[in-house]
Amino acid sequence: MQQLWQNTSSLLWSVISSPTVSDILDIVIVAVLLYKLLTLTRDTRASQVLKGLGVLFVVYWLSDWLRFKALNWILQLVVNNGFVVIVVLFQSELRRALEQIGRAGSARMRAGESNKAKTGTVSELVAAMANLSRRRVGALVVIEQRTGLSDVAESGTRIDAEISAPLIENIFEPNTPLHDGAVIIRGNRIEAAGCILTLSEDTGISRELGTRHRAALGISETTDSITFIVSEETGIISMARGGRLTRHLDGRAMRQLLEEIYGHDDGGINLLSFLLTKRKPRGTK
Repeated sequence: MQQLWQNTSSLLWSVISSPTVSDILDIVIVAVLLYKLLTLTRDTRASQVLKGLGVLFVVYWLSDWLRFKALNWILQLVVNNGFVVIVVLFQSELRRALEQIGRAGSARMRAGESNKAKTGTVSELVAAMANLSRRRVGALVVIEQRTGLSDVAESGTRIDAEISAPLIENIFEPNTPLHDGAVIIRGNRIEAAGCILTLSEDTGISRELGTRHRAALGISETTDSITFIVSEETGIISMARGGRLTRHLDGRAMRQLLEEIYGHDDGGINLLSFLLTKRKPRGTK
């Protein structure tokens, strides 16, 4: 670790004393990577862990400078195995980062699908969620984006059918085999139903929110999917994306959101971006 510190100090001195174009480019790349790391872990438990690791390194250097041999020896054991510790602590964040790097920008809808087909898909989804909300039937609908959800779909029953309001309502009808799981939508087709989602482990989620909301937040934390939830207790329609929950959606808001998801461009205000920046806290009803 002392050698690493010496190498870092000499590198910083060479950059400051006689910077070259490659040095400046190197600094910019490192700054972007650090910014992406901070953005990826913002408002998550990982941000607190990063702060803790920063404090740990500061204490390690202070113990070395003050010659606290016993404390320095203990901290050195931790620092020398820091890479393994980081992988264990940040496995979900690292997986999310690698998924973002590996995304090839796949289209949300298959090429060649007409605007009429997209409009029909949006209308069917809006009608289904509105009817389920009115009847207070719980529902969980996950719309796949660039991150593939094949592994999640395999946990349920394959459907591979065109989206229709009656089919979605029938899937979530109480006391039916598939009503407890999530529906996975890929493009304009229902890929699978009765799928099992991993619950969010965020302790800041309101206790008033049930398992469906925790499951929706869980998949939104690890993928770029967009999930719509209908509360069985209140009939409130919510949306989960990027680890955030937006509640109290009506039919008009849902239609605008779905039109943006399926590539409509009506020149209006980007409602999806608006909701993601003006969202309500998770604990609101």
